[in-house]
Parts: sequence; C-alpha cells; structure tokens
Amino acid sequence: MAGPKLLGMLKVGLTGGIGAGKSEVSRLLVEHGAVLIDADRIAREVVAPGTEGLGAVVDAFGEGVLAEDGSLDRPRLGSIVFADAEKLAVLNSIVHPLVGARSHELEAAAAEDSVVVHDVPLLAENGLAPLYDLVIVVDASPETQLDRLVRLRGMTEEDARARMAAQATRDKRLEIADVVIDNDVPLEALERRVRDVWADLVRRAGAASE
Repeated sequence: MAGPKLLGMLKVGLTGGIGAGKSEVSRLLVEHGAVLIDADRIAREVVAPGTEGLGAVVDAFGEGVLAEDGSLDRPRLGSIVFADAEKLAVLNSIVHPLVGARSHELEAAAAEDSVVVHDVPLLAENGLAPLYDLVIVVDASPETQLDRLVRLRGMTEEDARARMAAQATRDKRLEIADVVIDNDVPLEALERRVRDVWADLVRRAGAASE
C-alpha cells in the first residue's frame, strides 16, 4: 500500500463511505496542522466558468450542460453520465487529469516536512492507495451512514441507499486501510482518536526525514 516518500513529507490518503464523517475528520486534521488537498473541491474548481476543463466538458456534452449563468449544471450533467458508463468515462478522462495536476501543484507548494492529507472520496474505487505513504479510512456502519444521509443531508432513504451502493463496499475500503478511524462514536471520542492519529502521523513524518 505504501508509495515512495518525499523528503520528510508524509502523503496521506483519506477516504470513507458517504455519510461516514470523512469531512469532520479532515477538518480536525487541519486543526492539528495538516495540509489538506480536497479532491472534490478541486474537481469543482477545474470546471469553473472560464476554465479549460469546462470548455472540454461543453465540447464533449454540448451547451445543454450549462446553467443560465454559464456555470456547469451538475445535476443535468450527472443525469447524463451516471446512466451511461461510456459517457462517465469521457467525463472522468477530462476531469481526473486536471484534478491530478492541480493536486500535485498544491502538494509541491507545501513545506517539505508537511503532513499532506489528500481527501479522496473514490480512493478505493479508483485503486489509488499506492499513491500515498499511508491510507486512513473513516469507517461507520451502514446503519449510521444511512441515518446521517437521511437525517442530516435530507436524502430519501431510497436515494441514500443508492448512493451507498454505488461506492466501494465497506470491506473493500478496510482492505486498503493502514489506519482506521471509527466514527460510530460521539464527537468527543472521535476528537481523541484523531488526536492520537495525528501524533502518529507527525512521528512518521519525522522518521521519514531522518
């Protein structure tokens, strides 16, 4: 699972199923001092109005995927690509290289002794574990995920189950984990666990630079 280390820098892949609480863990890691590179946020940035990425998406799918203000109409594009594997592959071939290039830029700008956390929702699905020195999986039971998606995000149970089913299985995520953070716990317990994990990450980064 471990990839090559840069001098003193620890490259961490962070992932977890939808509703597992990955965003909360990434927020806590940033509070401790991690440099966060958020793949979802970058994926939105590379197809913002005026970008090369948005131009390529429009060339591939037509101007019908644009909203009235010229931005990408994500629901409309989603309805096209998630029903057609070939079209999804076309979209990924446009967006993924741009996300990768921007992620590398941000990583290169970080200090040499940084703990760089790449928040990657589809890390397991896309076989990306070898890119990182360490993979952290935020884990929660399917019951907890479903409850959070319905109660906190306002999804219908049917939609929530469909989104969960579209991702890697819990077992597949756990197979690639070097560190598992259990998020079937109260916030105070999660904060303690993340604090302990952070101490370990700092120790590993220090060892890599020796």
